[in-house]
Amino acid sequence: MYKKIIVFEGIDGSGKTYHINEVSKYLTKKKIRFIKIREPGGSKNSEVIRNFILNKKSNLKKKTDLLLYLAARNENFENLIKPNINKKVILLDRFVCSTVAYQHYGFKINKSIIKSLNNFILGNIKPNFTFLHIVPPKNIKKNISGRKNKYDSFNKNFYKKVQSGFLKILKNDKNKYIIDASRTKKYNMEIIRKKINRLLRINDK
Repeated sequence: MYKKIIVFEGIDGSGKTYHINEVSKYLTKKKIRFIKIREPGGSKNSEVIRNFILNKKSNLKKKTDLLLYLAARNENFENLIKPNINKKVILLDRFVCSTVAYQHYGFKINKSIIKSLNNFILGNIKPNFTFLHIVPPKNIKKNISGRKNKYDSFNKNFYKKVQSGFLKILKNDKNKYIIDASRTKKYNMEIIRKKINRLLRINDK
């Protein structure tokens, strides 16, 4: 079995967190060693930063947000990702694509700066595979009503730009699979499970 970095991406309410949690249960059942990390968040210090960034009352400037996201990523990389590379499967709920999609395509921060900072933190570490969850335009924001973080207050047009950004970022990436969030969770999970089996060489019999 190969040790992989597998990322679940998509806008808020796309179902990515549900699916990464289901994959975690599946790998546990198969007795495969893995670590699951959410971004922002994950390590102890990253969770502190997460609470600061996503606080509904937060009025941080967009460049400050970017630097805090990357600070949280560096804590995860040094404390969780780097020690487990080639030792465990690493599952990530958001990673570099989210930063570019939200901060560049959503907030118009210079893309080259974002990429340079990510390279500074991660070096040549990249995901082996990405599941990108895409929400039909009519359903954008449908599944985030009632939640209480800063991003929940952004309008549908913002999320359309972010989702379009995800598609542009991963357009030519052969190591991705697009998940249609309008399908049932059961249907999508079956697709993801089969992909995971191939990626990790799991014999599901």
